[in-house]
Amino acid sequence: MFKKCIVFALTIAMTASFAACTQPETITTTVPGATSTITKTTTVPGETVTTTVSGGNVTHTVTQPVTTTVTKTATDKPESFTFTDSLGRLVEVPSNITKVAMSGSLTQIVLFPLCPDKLVGLATTWSAEAEEFIATEYYNLPILGALYGGEDLNVEEVAATGAQIIIDVGEKKANIADDMDSLQNQIGIPTVHIDAYTDTMGDCYRMLGELLGMEAEATALADYCDEVYAEILEIAETVEAEGKANMLYITGNKGLNVIAYGSYHSEIIDLLCNNLAVVDNPSSKGTGNEVDMEQLILWDPDVIIFAPDSYFSAAAGDPVYSTLTAIANGNYYEVPFGPYNWMGQPPSVQRYLGMIWMSQLLYPDVAQYDVYEEVSRYYSLFYHTDITQEQFNRLTANSLGKQ
Repeated sequence: MFKKCIVFALTIAMTASFAACTQPETITTTVPGATSTITKTTTVPGETVTTTVSGGNVTHTVTQPVTTTVTKTATDKPESFTFTDSLGRLVEVPSNITKVAMSGSLTQIVLFPLCPDKLVGLATTWSAEAEEFIATEYYNLPILGALYGGEDLNVEEVAATGAQIIIDVGEKKANIADDMDSLQNQIGIPTVHIDAYTDTMGDCYRMLGELLGMEAEATALADYCDEVYAEILEIAETVEAEGKANMLYITGNKGLNVIAYGSYHSEIIDLLCNNLAVVDNPSSKGTGNEVDMEQLILWDPDVIIFAPDSYFSAAAGDPVYSTLTAIANGNYYEVPFGPYNWMGQPPSVQRYLGMIWMSQLLYPDVAQYDVYEEVSRYYSLFYHTDITQEQFNRLTANSLGKQ
């Protein structure tokens, strides 16, 4: 007997290796400057498939790839940092500041160009003249008052806004460090002071940029201030040899207040003019020092600049006032106003406009500014708006002399 034994054994081993499709590490920032979420996906490369056929039976063995996903949250920056203000005070402030309160109107003028969307309120109301230049959402911000300048700061209202910091910008007043500490302790909100003088306004903006995490925006404003101030210094040095204009800056509705030489309010006047108003105790107030008509006659300026809403319109009709050389010769002017007095009151960054206007007014051959072009540039940077030629003409209607 022929016995035929057929043993058929067929073993097929197929191994397919697939390149891992591992995605690169992905980092997604969830809170800018604060935390980041890191997701890392790892796939074990290759997939093995084994098929065995034996005696009519088929066996499949499949090994699937293994994928592991690890997600973790890392902190990039601390929640706060120590800021050294212009008084040398070390103040712990939030790293991500989105809500800012202000100490007064001078600070308001400085901060509005930089961070209007962070402001929780205003120190003082905008003027009626400002409405055509300031966007409605900023014009209608609530009034919180001021620490200085006669407007009481409403600490309860400030606290209710959720403000993360209170910023004071300006000159170093007497006992200002105690004032900052007292307010900070009273309200429980970090409070800082940053110096702001005409010659250091660029530095002021750079410090604000560091404080608020807005370095790029602050640098643009700082560079503008540095550029304009350098130009004004050059003009002042050029006219020094021939003699600066003998001038008075007069405030008040009787025309008997002057901004005295050496005061905080007279910085740009003293720079560009021979300020005749030399007194024993220069006032720190924007209204200046009160004098009498006899003193004005003794000074007898060649040029008078009147503050807005002062004595400009009445000067020529006053029989005594009209004897002053400036009035008799028609060399008297009214400061443009809108949204603020270009010469100060409060004496803030808008004085850069005042310097441009005054240097072109008094020394046109040296300054050679296109004032409308310069004003347009300023309004775009500092008020976030455009100004038309018609608006400019209205603002400067009385700044070219009494006709």
